[in-house]
Parts: sequence; C-alpha cells; structure tokens
Amino acid sequence: MNTQENSGSSRYTMTAPPTEHSAAAANEDEEADSLLMLPLDVEASLAADDGEMEAPPFSWKKLWQFAGPGLLMSVGFLDPGNLEGDLQAGAIAGYSLLWLTMWATAVGLLIQLLSARLGVATGKHLAELCKEEYPYWAALLLWLMAEVALIAADIQEVIGSAIAIKILSRGFLPLWAGVLITASDCFGFLFLESYGVRKLEAVFAFLISMMGLSFAWMFVDTKPSGKKLGIGLLVPKLSSKTIQQAVGVVGCIITPHNVYLHSALVQSRKVDPNKIGQVKEALNYFSIESSFALLVSFVINLCVTCVFAVGFYGSKQADVVGLGNAGQYLQEKYGGGLFPILYIWGIGLLVAGQSSTITGTYAGQFIMGGFLDLHMKKWMRSLISRSCAIVPTIIVALVFNRSDATLDALNEWLNVLQSMQIPFSLIPLFTLVSKEQIMGVFKIGPIVERTVWTVTGLVMVINGYVLLDFFLSNIEGLLLSCLVCAGSVGYISFIFYLISYGNAAQPSYWFSLIRNDDKYDHTKNELH
Repeated sequence: MNTQENSGSSRYTMTAPPTEHSAAAANEDEEADSLLMLPLDVEASLAADDGEMEAPPFSWKKLWQFAGPGLLMSVGFLDPGNLEGDLQAGAIAGYSLLWLTMWATAVGLLIQLLSARLGVATGKHLAELCKEEYPYWAALLLWLMAEVALIAADIQEVIGSAIAIKILSRGFLPLWAGVLITASDCFGFLFLESYGVRKLEAVFAFLISMMGLSFAWMFVDTKPSGKKLGIGLLVPKLSSKTIQQAVGVVGCIITPHNVYLHSALVQSRKVDPNKIGQVKEALNYFSIESSFALLVSFVINLCVTCVFAVGFYGSKQADVVGLGNAGQYLQEKYGGGLFPILYIWGIGLLVAGQSSTITGTYAGQFIMGGFLDLHMKKWMRSLISRSCAIVPTIIVALVFNRSDATLDALNEWLNVLQSMQIPFSLIPLFTLVSKEQIMGVFKIGPIVERTVWTVTGLVMVINGYVLLDFFLSNIEGLLLSCLVCAGSVGYISFIFYLISYGNAAQPSYWFSLIRNDDKYDHTKNELH
C-alpha cells in the first residue's frame, strides 16, 4: 500500500518531470492563488496540445449538466446539528455572531472546493486515496475516525427528523418511532438513484427549496431588524459569554464526512483526469455550483439565527431553548395564525433531517467502500452503513427520550465527538492536494497551501479549547482522568504523525512556503 510507485501511479500521466521553477512559473502560481476559483492554477507548459489545455468557453447548458453534487454537499451545512447551533447562537448571542457564520461558510467552501478538486483531478475520492497513500494501520485508524464522526452526525440528523415527526404528529409518534420512519424513508429515497442520479438531485433541490421556504416564512413572520442584521454581518464581535456558541457555529460548518462525500459526488460526471482541459472545465463549473449552493445554505442559516435572536435573545428561555423544545417556545412566543409557526418549524426541521440522513448514507457508502475496498452490491453496502448508525440511534432515542435537557446533553457530547474527528479529514485532504505526485498540474499553489494549513491550525486550536473546557467540566475521578489523558496522548500523537507524514511538520517545508522559494522542489514532498 505504502510505496513510492503507488503514490504516483494514480496521477502518473499528469505529473510534471522534475524541473527548476522559473520566475514565470512562480508568477503563474501567485496569479492563480489570487483567484477565488481554485481550479485555474495550472502550468500551461505541460500541454502537448493547446486545445486540450484550455477549458471551453462558459456555457449555461454545461453548468446545468454539472449542477448537482454541490447541492447534495450543501445539505451538510443544513443538518439538524447546524440548525441547533444557529438557534442557540441567535438566542444567546443575538445577531452578534452572524459575521462568524458568514466567514465559517467561506472557509467551508474553500475546504469543499479542495475536496472536489481532489476527486476530479485524480478520478478517485478521498477515502480511496487515503487507503493507497497511508500505511495500513494509519488508513484503518482514519476509517474508524471517519465512521465515528459519521455515526455521531447521523444520530443528530435522525433524532432531528424524529423530533420533527413528533411535532407534526402532535406527539402521537414517540421519538423511537420517528427514528424508524426516518431510516425507512432514507432507503426509499436512495431507491430513486436506480432511476438516475439526476432524479435524486432533483429531489434534493425540492427538499432544499422546501427548507428555504419554511425558514424564510419564519424570518418574514418574526420581522428581524435590518440594521442589527447588517451590523451583525459586518462588525466582528465576540465576548466571553458567547465563546461557546461561536465555537459551535464553526464546528457545525466543518463536518468530516462531508469532506469525504464531495470528492466522491463530483465523479458522477464523466471527466477524463488525463485531459487537462476537461478537468479545468469541470472544476470551474463545480466551483460555481458549490459557491451558489453554499450561498443558499448561508441564507437559510442566517434566517434561523435571526428568528431566534428576535424571539429569545435576552429572555429567560435563551439558555434552555434547544432542538427538542424550540417549536413549543416559538408557538408560545408567536402564537397560531393561518399556519402556526410550530408546524412551519417542524416542516423545515423534517426536511433538514431527511435530506441530511440521505447524504449521510451516501457518505457512509463511500467511506466504507473506499477504505475497506468492499466489492458488494450497492444496496447491501447501504444496508450495512445505515445499520451502523441506526442501531445506536435507536438505543440513544430510547435512553435519552426523557427530557429536553437529556437530549441537549447528548447533543453536546455528539458535537465534541465530531469536533475531535475534524483533523482526520482535513489533514489528509490538505496533504494530498499539495502533492504533485498525486495531483499533477492541479496541485495547489503556495498561497492556497499556506491558507489551508493556517485554517487547519486554527480549527485544531479551537477544537483544543473546546475539548479541554469540556473534559475539565465533565470528567471526574482518577481512573477516568487517567484514561482521558492516555487517550489524549494517542490522539495528539496520531495528529502529529499525519502532519509529519506529508512533510508539513518539517521547518524547511514551511520556510519554503513563506519565502516562496523558486528553487524549492515540490517533487521531493513525497510519501516514504
């Protein structure tokens, strides 16, 4: 698995021969990195034919053909975990964290563009490449971490759907029944894939439209302040009282399984990774579509935050409102009307939960199939990956279905669990897209490389703060403290191993990026 030949085999025909970087090549890297649309920083000198090097002119018809993967990816920014983070940010911090939601979404877009870049330029998704490029034990640990993150996210998504079903059934269906309905519905939607991926993408477009309509209705109904909204977006503000909500906003945006998912979804379009023009064209269209999809998701998250900022900021309910009781509090605050806000919230929450569980099932298929190289029918893989999440979710629903407080406590633990897994998807992604042996001419340039590693560092610092605060508040007893310390040592050691494996931990590597040294040989940044 872990050989130099294997490292280069997937992109051998696209890899440049070792040459010294000229000043012109360095200028091209700088110019490319200055563009928001990442796919353009390639070296034109490697083409045998100019026609194959350049992407065709922009076409609305082509954009429509490439539209879809970004739509499915954006659902990860709208799952019930995100909605709970939005409502808590609005209730406790008011409008003051809207700027953070905007910039966190921008960082999420950067990560998803790199994930799409990896999938299109190599013809393989992240899980497959991790299996090929890392030693067996490391790949196995990465798979376990991805599965843990997926199960944690799936529990939140399925329980979110179950809460919505309970709201819409006026309490007739208990939480565990909603879990079973959500699980069966998920397989029903996946059945649509047998009729073509475009049909499934159309269903997602409808679901996201319903979600947007529901939360936009609530936004208009509650009449937020336009002035406060604008200030919240443009003026960064953070206090000690809102730091926990700020961390929650960032943590909800970056989901590990979504990074794996997008690199696989883009392969639903036929693109030859050996034809540079085709890859550039695909990356341009995927970038446009992903940017639009995440703009829509940002507007929806903004609507939810504003609704709860208007209704609960500064009130007695601000500290206790959560996903389980949000509908009831909204009903008490705003009353009935032609269409009670309780049921509008229930519809939006149901659509968010249903759509995110489907994409979670997709992600589970790709993660399990890529890391374990499973050769089985798609429905069987779906059944296995879905059962891994549904069984613990049913257990959780039965155990924690006692009060809203227990569900909130569960959600806090699940958020911590997902935050712990973020480095194990970002570090492999950034390591792989930085390697010329794997990406060929589509390797990211030095400015983007510095940016993504800075993002990784910031995310890990934020996670470190959250985990330290959480464990200091919740871990008691000598034995449990020793176990947590031992686990922390292993956790940190594996993170450093992943960083050093890609040479990112070597001082010479960072000095070369800071100085943008023309003589730095990126082909030496290879796996050993």
